[in-house]
Amino acid sequence: MLPVTVTARPNEHPEELFKRFRKQVAKAGILSAVKRKRWYISKSEMKRLRRKKAIRRLRRKLRKRMMLMGKKKK
Repeated sequence: MLPVTVTARPNEHPEELFKRFRKQVAKAGILSAVKRKRWYISKSEMKRLRRKKAIRRLRRKLRKRMMLMGKKKK
């Protein structure tokens, strides 16, 4: 994670500055990394969660494909 720095532009409102800061933090992925590292997860648990996510992703893809095929037949 790289540090995020935002410098104020001339006559810039503090809310705009904060908005730019939040965007850069989101882009850098800092919050997601902090949330992920909030609790310790063992390697085996991570492997299980990744496998579970992959299965969900494939099922979603398959379901979408099936819906498209059903629409083409009509």
